[in-house]
Amino acid sequence: MRVTMREVAERAGVSVKTVSRVVNGEPYIRPETLAQVQAAIAELDWTPNASARTLRTGRTGVLGIMVAELRRPLLAALVEALVTEVDRHGLHAAVEPIHDDATRLADVLAARGRTFDALLAVDAPALPAMADDGGPLVRVDVTSAAPSAGRHRVYVDRESAGDLLLRHLRLMGRSRIVRLGHGPLDLHPELPAITLEDMDRAAGYRAAQRAIVDHPQVDALVCGSDEIALGVLAGLHAAGVEVPGRVAVSGFGDLEDGRFATPSLTTLDPDPAGLARAAVDMALTRLRDADAGEREIAVPVTLVRRESTMGESPR
Repeated sequence: MRVTMREVAERAGVSVKTVSRVVNGEPYIRPETLAQVQAAIAELDWTPNASARTLRTGRTGVLGIMVAELRRPLLAALVEALVTEVDRHGLHAAVEPIHDDATRLADVLAARGRTFDALLAVDAPALPAMADDGGPLVRVDVTSAAPSAGRHRVYVDRESAGDLLLRHLRLMGRSRIVRLGHGPLDLHPELPAITLEDMDRAAGYRAAQRAIVDHPQVDALVCGSDEIALGVLAGLHAAGVEVPGRVAVSGFGDLEDGRFATPSLTTLDPDPAGLARAAVDMALTRLRDADAGEREIAVPVTLVRRESTMGESPR
């Protein structure tokens, strides 16, 4: 039997009108009231009637999540966090992979205001100029360093991330650092870099063996992703190079595989849940008031220190 809005209101101890205001994302609701209603929605596993809400408000209750691709684990983790956050607000999410298809990109952008109330663009390419009257568009950049061109944006604080990692490596006595792929030390162009065409393990494997030939004194490899770093660990092992004794290795993304690698992988955690909260809040704030809220939000990272830079520790 379908749960009704009235039952949700009774469980939360509020009026039906208050439940409706929460579901529609209206402002000026007391935090404790919001928490009561959201808890009742979760307990009763209630899904709002999207058709009725669309007729009443002119909105679909759907947020689009546009993503470059889902093959990369970090992007998939961020999309999952965004879907969870959208669901927490009693709304629905539609995931739209682009795969470098210009026609697909144009179609998804055109769906704002018709299919999607707002669009969250995860690591999207440079977006064409467009009006905002089709609904909010928020960039969510976790690995991309592309400029936002004045758009609303939530992004990883890459500058702080790079400084945090660099201090750690220098504290560990590492001074001959090489960058592999775009990553946390991009703002340190004084450090030599090896450009990679892909961000996967195979690319990391090849880059590791190239690095020890092109830079024979290297003592640390900083990778643009955990995927690259896991390939680097395999490539150095195959070449007989000890990690971290001879070369320290770090990644970006805090993938679970890094915890169980040998050695375990030092990495930067970009906080997908924090990025998702900030991005969805920004989109919903702009739905209520197009001029409200911050234009850009930088989300800090956490350095996860493990064996690949610290040495072996008891498991």
